[in-house]
This record gives sequence, C-alpha cells and structure tokens, in this order.
Amino acid sequence: MTRIGHGFDAHRLVEGRRFILAGSVIPYERGPLGHSDGDVLAHALADALLGAAALGDLGSRFPDGDPRWKGADSMRLLEACAREVRENGYAISNVDVTVVVQEPRLAAHIDTMRRNVANVLGIALERVGLKAKTSDRMGYTGDGSGIAAYAVALIESV
Repeated sequence: MTRIGHGFDAHRLVEGRRFILAGSVIPYERGPLGHSDGDVLAHALADALLGAAALGDLGSRFPDGDPRWKGADSMRLLEACAREVRENGYAISNVDVTVVVQEPRLAAHIDTMRRNVANVLGIALERVGLKAKTSDRMGYTGDGSGIAAYAVALIESV
C-alpha cells in the first residue's frame, strides 16, 4: 500500500539564533526561534512522514514544553520519526520539501541539505527533492520576519 503525508512548519526569524536547515548551519544574522534548534525543514518533513503512516505529529512526541527538547537537534528528531515509520511496517519511497524564505538565499546549500536528509532517512539522494523559494516580499516569509517549510512524503508498506 502506498501512502502520502504532508507536513508544514514555520518559525519567526530572530537575532541571536543560528540559522539551521536540514542540519546545516547557514551564515545569516538571524535564525528561527523555536524550542529546539528551529529547523523548519526537519520539522515539516517529520510531520509528513508521521502523517503518511497515520502516527500523529512531531509535537506529540517532542512537546515544546518539555525541557528535554530545549535546543534539540531537529535532524535527530526527524531520524527518530523515520525509525518509527519503518518500525510500523513502511519504507520511505521519497520526500520533497519546499522552504519559503526571502533571505538568506539557499541555492548554494541545497546539495548539502539534500545529502543530510538522505543520510538521516537512510534513502538514496535521488529520492530527496528540495527547493527554496521566496514569496516576492509578501507576508511573513517575504518581509524577513519568518521562514516556512512544506513537505510531502511517500511511503510504502513492506
């Protein structure tokens, strides 16, 4: 059986935080505000995987009110969610993520981020799609105050 899941995440960009996407630290003067490291790509993708398997969401496993997850590496959280999906009888076929942010420009980091995701999920690089978009200076992603990520995941029963 083939199943598909969709995930979304957004965070405010603030001074004093590192800008982390797919486990990559990207040079920028602000970063995503979050209880963990604020990696919107990892968060959206974890929700897509969990949703595809009808296993709930990231927040139910790693609640932002729990001090154990303060500053957590979101790629490790994604890895745990992918493991849970596999333990429930599914293989990850492919994933695709769109990150929406005006600045910083992400094109130079796409290949590294794709490799990071492929490694954490244990899938081939060609099964990881990743795009970076701006929103033409509209809304919170366009005015520089925030970042968002949309993800889909396709899983198959094993």
